[in-house]
Amino acid sequence: MTQVDNSILLRIKAIAFDIDGVMTDGGILAMPDGDLLRVFDAKDSFGVRMAKMNGLQTGIITGGSSGSIVRRFSVCGVDQDDIYLHSRIKLDDFNAFCQKHSLLPEEVMFFGDDLPDIPVIEACGLGVAPADAVEEVKQAADFVSPCRGGHGCVRHAVEMVLKAQGRWHLDDALYKKMF
Repeated sequence: MTQVDNSILLRIKAIAFDIDGVMTDGGILAMPDGDLLRVFDAKDSFGVRMAKMNGLQTGIITGGSSGSIVRRFSVCGVDQDDIYLHSRIKLDDFNAFCQKHSLLPEEVMFFGDDLPDIPVIEACGLGVAPADAVEEVKQAADFVSPCRGGHGCVRHAVEMVLKAQGRWHLDDALYKKMF
């Protein structure tokens, strides 16, 4: 789907997303010490900050397990308790995230790009796939972004939600205080 009904956008209270293939282009550089390096788009990261700053709860559900994920998204305002690393049954972690924040699944927008993300995409209120997600995910998603993973997909959809809700604005003082 290329358009989302405004009534769906208005009920979103939280976002959650996968990392590799959503917040990155899926490329991973394996270092000799075992750490994995990823490249993140600054606009996507700013989109996460805008979500947090404008009242949306944020969470990460990823199969990745690098501490660099926690460090990167902590500076974007994602609480460490809401970063689910090494997730193998993502729907279980999604349900835990919803329960923790008293959210109904239909109040959450989830971004995913590959097969392990499909159960969450089907359970959430607004399932989003990057333009370069695998075909099965695009079929399951409610919205396929025109942007590829790691190239503005998260920013695009967060902006879409916040604009529909009349909350897309930058408060410089709050931004300085939070970040």
